[in-house]
Parts: sequence; C-alpha cells; structure tokens
Amino acid sequence: MIEEGQAADQNGDSAAAADDQKKKKSSFWKELPILLGVAIVVALLVRTFVIQTYYIPSGSMENTLQLNDRVLANKLVYHFSEPSRGDVVVFEAPVSWRSNLDDKDFIKRIIAVGGDHIQCCDDQGRILVNGLPLEEDSYLFTDASGATVAPSADDFDLIVPEGRVWVMGDHRNHSGDSRERYVRSGGDPYESTIDIDDVVGKSFLLYWPLGNFGWMGTPETYDQVPDPA
Repeated sequence: MIEEGQAADQNGDSAAAADDQKKKKSSFWKELPILLGVAIVVALLVRTFVIQTYYIPSGSMENTLQLNDRVLANKLVYHFSEPSRGDVVVFEAPVSWRSNLDDKDFIKRIIAVGGDHIQCCDDQGRILVNGLPLEEDSYLFTDASGATVAPSADDFDLIVPEGRVWVMGDHRNHSGDSRERYVRSGGDPYESTIDIDDVVGKSFLLYWPLGNFGWMGTPETYDQVPDPA
C-alpha cells in the first residue's frame, strides 16, 4: 500500500509539473506582444532622444566620411554642452541650403562658434580662427595623387553671431556649406551660419563599412584656438 501511495503521489507531481509547464508557455506567448511593444517604444525613444544612425549621401565629407558610410550621432550631448569647434555634426539645414527640400539633415564639421572671428585666408592659404591658422591637413580631402584640397577657394571675413556655428565639409570643392552661403548671400553672417538649436547631434562613431570602423574625435588644431577677443 505504501508503494502504491508513493506511485500515486509521483504521478500527481508529474501532472502538476506538466500543468505548470503549460501555464508558463501560455504566459510567455501572452506576454510576448507586450515585451515586443516595450522594446519598440524603447528603441523609438533612444532613436528620438539619444542615438541615431545616419548614412552619408554625398562626398562632401571625404576623406573623413565616404559616400554611403554609416555613422552614429549622439543626440543627447548638446543638451548638456555647446557644440564645439572640430565636431562633426548632423544639423537641420535651412531651406535655402537645400537642393532638395526633402533632404533636411546635413553633416559637416564645425569650424567656428559664436563670437569667433573667422577669416580666409593667410599667406599660406590657411583659414584663421581668432587669429590662429588652422592646420587641417589631417582631415581635408586628398585626391588619388595624395594632393590635399585647398582649405577654401573663396575669401571670407566675419564674426560668427552668438548662438550660431560656421560649418564646412572636409571636401571643400564638393560641399555646400557656410562658405558657399557666405558668397551667395553677399557676406550675410546669419545666412551663412547655423543656429545651434538646429544642430541635431554629434557624430562619434563610423560603424559601417566595418573596414572603416572607428571613433570620430576632434582634430588637435582646434585645441589651440584661443577664445574670442
């Protein structure tokens, strides 16, 4: 009788375990849509407020960024700090800058910030910021022969308005940027600069293609720029 009782208990335990397993499976499938929904919401929040991927649609930032490269941009950083000289940033371009109205997100390098005196060029063809000539050879476009493009083919001389930034592509002969708008607008400092509120984020990582993978830092020449007088 004891052995039969034990067998009955074991059978009962097995049935209970199987029942629990069914309940767990059923609970998982019921919770799965909720988990997927939460994951989608989190991904959308991250994309909207923290980090977003961008692809490079033109050669305006060569050789730093090539056509169809993919980068990550930190969209949170400028909520706690101001855009800095040397940063490669994504920004919403003014309508007057766009050749296609749907192409609103541009990527360029900040050369000067509000209050800076930016000039082109000294007797060696270098751009000056607050009197310091920038050494840009580390990132300016180089052709197949290894020749570096000139920092600018156009002259300019202005004080960047407060709350705005002067931006340029690294391929200066193939970039619609502050210099181009300065020339077209007859030297208008507002038409040729970008409001910092329109800066979406700072590009910090080139992640695709994997052969070009790398962090995007600030060139050393910008560390030496003095504050505006």
